[in-house]
Parts: sequence; structure tokens; C-alpha cells
Amino acid sequence: MLARDMTQILLLGGTGWLGQTLSRQALDRGHAVTALARGTKPFVPGVSAVIADRQAPAAYGQVAGRAWDLVIELTDRPRFAREAVQHLGGAAGNWVFVSSCSAYALQSEPGADETAGTAEPLPEAEDGEGADFGRAKSACEALSMHERNGRALVVRPGLIGGPGDPSGRSTYWPLRFAQRRDPVLVPAVPNGNAPVQIIDVRDLAAFILDAGLAGERGYVNAVGALHTLGQTLEMAREAAATVAASTGHPAPTHQLVGYDVSRMAEDRVNPWAGPTSLPLLLPQEDGYAGFARRSDARALRLGLYRRSLRQTIEEIIRGGGGIDVDSLRSGLTAAEEQMLMGRWESGPGLVARGADG
Repeated sequence: MLARDMTQILLLGGTGWLGQTLSRQALDRGHAVTALARGTKPFVPGVSAVIADRQAPAAYGQVAGRAWDLVIELTDRPRFAREAVQHLGGAAGNWVFVSSCSAYALQSEPGADETAGTAEPLPEAEDGEGADFGRAKSACEALSMHERNGRALVVRPGLIGGPGDPSGRSTYWPLRFAQRRDPVLVPAVPNGNAPVQIIDVRDLAAFILDAGLAGERGYVNAVGALHTLGQTLEMAREAAATVAASTGHPAPTHQLVGYDVSRMAEDRVNPWAGPTSLPLLLPQEDGYAGFARRSDARALRLGLYRRSLRQTIEEIIRGGGGIDVDSLRSGLTAAEEQMLMGRWESGPGLVARGADG
């Protein structure tokens, strides 16, 4: 097959975690892939790399005027989103803007679908490093749709996880349970059903390509199946045992020590992600009641395939051999975990119980 007969895909970005996953999958399908990025991170081998700074006036010079079958935009910069469509949108057959569920104005309604209101769009003059991510993505959505006269698909992922997750949000608990260090400090959540929705980065990439090339339009939540935090941690324990057995090692055995999450502010422990955190645990406030409970109905109608969370977790462990959880960008270091257990060992804050209380 000659290159001109191949499906031509342009990634605006393409060197981050999702961008590299999209690149690999598109290449594996036999498509021709071009990625435009600054080049501060490596391009996937086989991709036609265009190194350009999108702040420069001629940033799109090497890719403009070509009849792209699909353009996938990954930016969170409103100016970039607008200029990209202005330079490329007229000749592009299909356009996907990858947004985020953070673009919604409210996170308090469980089961909310794509008709829910979005955050006030961020003015272009305020974008850049440190800008409000949700408002920036909201602005990019609006600009992409406006400049394409509605001929675009806006994909709103929830929490993206899987092997190699650079944020550490989805990898901390699987890799922690794969360690033999005991006991394991886990959040004791008062209401017992803290929600978790993780979409595997590989399934998200496949959906973006499938829906984009099919010419789907409008807005769609690309989220994982709904589980509780307790179920997720139990899957991590089971997966750690399975991987150990498959390599001829005894399964790690852990006592779970429940941490009273009402002490988090006092202990300076963060929810959700980042250093000194309990990953995947949302703030215990009503305003987050719908954050990991977005409707997945439209995505499933459009053909979203999701591998099981248990499979994703096991593959995180298999791919994470030798990774020390202390090196992750989210979670507790061994010293922090021991400090918290030692601080409250004689009080009511720690009890040996399951993760959901």
C-alpha cells in the first residue's frame, strides 16, 4: 500500500502518554501518522515527526493544506485549539478534540451525562501554565466546535489509567500491594462506597481512533466501569497474588490498616493524587459526589470497549517490576506510611479493617 493510499492521521501533540498510545495503535492499524509537537519528549518510532512550537506564527506550516482523514487535538490551550482549526480544519475530514470530565461545571450529580453544563470557558488571555484546567478544556471544546461548525467529536475522558501511568494515580495501589512490605495503610471511607472510574489508556486510544475515523460528532464521556474503592483495592491484592504465583513466588500477604480519612487535613495527606496522597480517594465533600460517576451510556453505544479493571491492574503489576512506589508521583512513601501508622497507633484513627470501613 502506498503512503498516499493510507489513512492520514495528524496528532496535535503526540509525545505524551496518551499521544504515544494513539501513535502506536494507529501505526499498528496500518495508518500513516504525523505528530506535531515541540520535541521535548520522544516521538514513537514510525511516526512522521514535525517539531514545532505552537506559539510561533508558522507553527502549522508543515502540516497545513493537506487533506487529513483525522486530526486529533490534545491541547489544553484555548488559543492553540482555535488556531489549529483555523489552519487545518477546512481540509480535515474528521476532527477529535480530547477534553476531560474536568470540563464540567459541577461534579456533584451521580450519573450525569453529556448534557450537563460545562465550566465557564477560560479566556485566551489567561491560558498557559497554571491556568484552571477544567475551564481551559471547556474553552477548547467551545472553540473547536465553533470553528468546525459542529463537525467535531469532543471526547471527555475520566481518570485515565494503565501500565506506565505517569501520574501514579492508577499504579500506586497495584504496585503497593505487589510489595511485601506490611502492613498496608488504606483509606477507611465512612460511607463505604467511594466511587472509582478508571479507563485504560489503551481502550481510550482505540475509542478515539474508532469514533474519530467513523465521523462521530458531538460530546461523549469516555469513562471506566464504576467500582468502589474497596473493590479496586481488593482487585489489586488479588492481582498481586496472581502475578506472584505466575512467577513462582509466594503471594504477598498484607494486613490492611484502615486510615481515618477525617484526619487527612491534620496529617496533610492529600486526596486523589500527588505527593503524600491516598490515590483515587476523592475529597469527602458533596461537591464531588458525581466526579467518578459520569454516565458512560453514549460511549458504549458508540462502541467503547473496556477491558476489565482487574486486567488493567494485573498488567500494571506485570509491567511495573522493579518500580519503587516511593518514586511515583502519587501516593505515600514508605516513610510517610510508617509515620501515619505510628502517629495514630494508640488512638481511634487506625483500625485493622477493609478499605471501605
